[in-house]
Amino acid sequence: MRKILVGYKGWHKQPHLLDKMSFKDLLYAYFSYPSIQISIGLAGVFLAIGLYIHESTGLVLLIIVLSPFVYSLVEYVLHRYVLHGRFLYRSKATAPIWKRVHYDHHIDPSNLAVLFGDLRTTLPPIILIAAPLGYLFHGMAGSAIAVSCGIVLTSLYELCHASQHLPFQPKNPYLRRLKARHLTHHFHNETGNFGITTRFWDLRLNTNYEGTGDRPRSPTVRNLGYVGEETRRYPWVKELSDDVPAAGD
Repeated sequence: MRKILVGYKGWHKQPHLLDKMSFKDLLYAYFSYPSIQISIGLAGVFLAIGLYIHESTGLVLLIIVLSPFVYSLVEYVLHRYVLHGRFLYRSKATAPIWKRVHYDHHIDPSNLAVLFGDLRTTLPPIILIAAPLGYLFHGMAGSAIAVSCGIVLTSLYELCHASQHLPFQPKNPYLRRLKARHLTHHFHNETGNFGITTRFWDLRLNTNYEGTGDRPRSPTVRNLGYVGEETRRYPWVKELSDDVPAAGD
């Protein structure tokens, strides 16, 4: 697989399958992906700006320490209420975004071509959420530091998420549990296990489940409810898709 990736510069536009890749293949794909490369550069730029204009090292460290906690909540809320909501595909303007960001991934969870995020959809939320929160702590310097942290955490999220679809079992028990929970979200019941990097919010908001015996199998686990009457009333995702599965597929 790696030879295929190396030999084709536009690998990220091809349907390479995660379940046929090694972790080394994934790392190569990850660091070769344009959005990841740009994200790393942007994170460095915002960090440099924040450190250059900051006036309190303590506040900078506080923002860095709090960022993972805030990010984990944002990750959960966006996944549960936005990506698994229905309002995005019910609008012609946002249907293509929902299709690319989440629907295609649930239809084919092993397709690398639709796994990593697009800066056009990941960067605006980071700035809109992180910049104001950082500003409350430490003005413009805080905004820059918070945005840098948001970009770094989003990039780590992308790697963590992708690795959960690889055909291997992590040695760390916590990572094994995260992987198992994420796979049940994809293949058993999509109404729980929304956390990718932590199960903290799932546990506190009653959406955590450990195995297939804890919840019945959902008939919409792959199509996210975009089927039947929904496709007729809101046809925009269907018009952009080669195949929209029937209920239960």
